[in-house]
Amino acid sequence: MLVAQRLQGCASLEAAVLELLRGLPASFWPRPCKRIRDWREHGKMPSSNTGAYNLARQALPLSIVQKSCDHIFQQLVAQMGEPSVCSAGAFLLDGSSMRAAHTPELCETYPPGSNQHGTSHWPLIRVLVAHELHTGLAMRPEYGPMHGDEAVSEQALLERAIDRLPSGATVIGDANFGVFSVAHAAAQRQHPVLLRLTIARAQRLAGEPLREDIDREVVWKPSREDRRSHPDLPADACVKGRLLVRQVQPHNGGTAFLLPFFTTLPSSVEQVYELYGRRWAIETDLRTLKCTLCLDQLTCATPDMVAKEIEMGITAYNLVRALISLASQQSGIPPRGYRFTKVRRILQVFGPALANAPDQQTAQRVLDQIMTCVQQSKQPRRKRKRPSYPRGVWKRGATFPNRRK
Repeated sequence: MLVAQRLQGCASLEAAVLELLRGLPASFWPRPCKRIRDWREHGKMPSSNTGAYNLARQALPLSIVQKSCDHIFQQLVAQMGEPSVCSAGAFLLDGSSMRAAHTPELCETYPPGSNQHGTSHWPLIRVLVAHELHTGLAMRPEYGPMHGDEAVSEQALLERAIDRLPSGATVIGDANFGVFSVAHAAAQRQHPVLLRLTIARAQRLAGEPLREDIDREVVWKPSREDRRSHPDLPADACVKGRLLVRQVQPHNGGTAFLLPFFTTLPSSVEQVYELYGRRWAIETDLRTLKCTLCLDQLTCATPDMVAKEIEMGITAYNLVRALISLASQQSGIPPRGYRFTKVRRILQVFGPALANAPDQQTAQRVLDQIMTCVQQSKQPRRKRKRPSYPRGVWKRGATFPNRRK
């Protein structure tokens, strides 16, 4: 019910309860209680009020939700297989933020930000996501407070999440993750890395001014600041890899610039740059999570329920991605060549019919209809390049007066 509720975006508790009362097969109730038996035998429908469902989702242990999310992710990754030599097992990592409801408990756990004008209203949560490059499947994210004394960085969240990555998965990160602690944590767990570096850090690693077409083996050692922020690093801590530098010309005709990387992959320079060139997919995945599945503004009022809301949102996201991957295996079109929003609507509409199927033949017929509709949800092929628009921040429609103490 939590997954079905998240698939509908900002659906209320009433939508989930009414979806349940619309009817489910007998196999859904392994041990039906007296109310369910009365419903089946005498037609006495249970109450459509949401109080019992609300209490049940609060009583659901968070550990069960996390284990379920991890199990679903592991099973889906195993079933999707390895798409290619270049991108098999590559995970894109990036950070973002989510707003939570303004309650005393959430404000204490996730303090709002503040500046010279005062304290903000919304509690803010820093989130780190890891998405498989080819299929877009998402691992259960790590999150923590964005402000306050217990604030966590994206690099610290990555060091907590890296233990749950599949064995041997490649870690791809932008310049924010191009630090020694990330490379060392990945090397200790046998994860190859492809990290973009800042110009200053790349120059210190190269020991000379950067130039085009550098492809050099280097040994990355922690700086004094790295040891200050990570005092538990061993005395001989180092990471062996390659420093790559290439001059890049922007598509919009801007000034060319040098793009440095640190990688432990044995691939060629062309493969490495082609792999990082697909990093933008994580940005569209974050947009899907926050806009399509409405995870930008969380609605639950306690930290445990916020955690369940985030993790069930990831499970719903993976359900749609798995359906897209099945369609991709049938058509040969890459999974990211399908429209996520339309596939979510297809699953939302046909899902109840699939769940209510009385027998295997009916379920297969509904599944065939679903796959036919999914195959009609391919990304459009535009004959000409769309005009680019300047990036800008647009204000939301509603404004509120400043609070006065």
